Amino acid sequence: MAGGFVAMLDVSVVNVALPSIQTALHAGSAQIQMIVAGYTLALALLVVPAGRLGDMRGRRIMFIIGVTGFGVMSLLAGLATSDTELAIVRVLQGAFAGVLNPQNAGLIQQMFIGKERARAFGVMGATIGVATALGPVVGGLIVTLAGTWRWVFFINVPIVAVVVPLARRLLPPPAHPVTSERLDVPGIGMIGLAAVCVMTPFVLSAAETESGAGANASPWRWAFIGVAVLVLVGFVAWERRYQTRYGAAVLDPALVRNVGFRFGVLVGMAYFAGFTSIFLMVTMVLQRGLGYSPLMAGLIGAPFAVGSGLASPIAGRMVGHFGRVWVVGGLSLMLVGLLATDAVLRWASVGDLAWILAITLFLTGLGSGSVISPNQALTLASVPPRIGGVAGGVLQVGQQVGASIGMSIVLSTFFINLTLLGARGSAAQALIASMGVILLALCIAIIDWQRRRNHAEVLA
Repeated sequence: MAGGFVAMLDVSVVNVALPSIQTALHAGSAQIQMIVAGYTLALALLVVPAGRLGDMRGRRIMFIIGVTGFGVMSLLAGLATSDTELAIVRVLQGAFAGVLNPQNAGLIQQMFIGKERARAFGVMGATIGVATALGPVVGGLIVTLAGTWRWVFFINVPIVAVVVPLARRLLPPPAHPVTSERLDVPGIGMIGLAAVCVMTPFVLSAAETESGAGANASPWRWAFIGVAVLVLVGFVAWERRYQTRYGAAVLDPALVRNVGFRFGVLVGMAYFAGFTSIFLMVTMVLQRGLGYSPLMAGLIGAPFAVGSGLASPIAGRMVGHFGRVWVVGGLSLMLVGLLATDAVLRWASVGDLAWILAITLFLTGLGSGSVISPNQALTLASVPPRIGGVAGGVLQVGQQVGASIGMSIVLSTFFINLTLLGARGSAAQALIASMGVILLALCIAIIDWQRRRNHAEVLA
């Protein structure tokens, strides 16, 4: 989990260090976009093929490769002497994060069964939620104490130095011999290309909106969606032919036909579209609107991480008893917390804003912790362990695509309303968009809950 923690932490930890990076390296807007978005894009590109390779060649070796490469790229990022160099290294860092991340889900599938598996996914869900929420806090703390942005990357190196020997010693070898040595390289390439094409316009839209491009931003980026559709059509045709001929398609038919898996991916995609933008809006309000330092803004968001960390292990244990209804409850609690946060941003006095926000974010974090780990457990529960890695990779691609879409929508809403409503008012409007996407996730979860009740489907 430590390897997965640092990989997810680096999605958000760099954000608060961007002003220091821009000043120190005289970074241009294109390089800044790549430093942030390049990591996420590379991660999304690699998770499915890396999951497939882990299923075939062994998850332990793929995990060690991913963690080691991540540590080396972290060291090079901290030593970077130019914005272009840092942008390139960040892409490579994201690629190695994409190699190690799907191995976590695959190893849980391999090492645990039944309710023990659900508990393990509870820990994994807590890791994801806490890492994402703590990113701004850790980044602000490191920049403040170290006095340089470089330690945002250097801090990963000693963690990796501990994780690698422990992984070699404690992680199990492959559970079963692979059924086929054939690797569907074209299929892997097409699904990775489709994921990047879907994410690219939303990542660029968010970056251009944040930089103030607004209505002058070029519309060409949306052509990537059309390319993604064409690639996916070709991918489906190729996979059918490849499976018929070799029986080794990258997306196993058992995974494609798994209704519970499909619903879980949709819930995760919609949830992450609303979840990841919460911290951004709070940071925008506190820094742009009220002049808070990055560290103080991050600390006010810390109660979310605390709530998520408390709820996730409990949710991992209880999902075996309650099933999808637990996710329905968690999403409902999140909506209550977001409604309260929206009300605080609109009407609380400046003097009371920070501590009331901490309370509402704690409540929202409790809801979040009740969603991530149960949804992962339910999504992957009926997936055969032999394809657990690629299943975890597909789930993560859905989550990253959802996060990119959500960030684009929320950032656009924020900056469109900034001049008219100010930081507080525009953030409150943007949270309505987040609530809308969380509501969509809730509707999907309710449909899946009813489906599972009708078919008496339980957690294995």
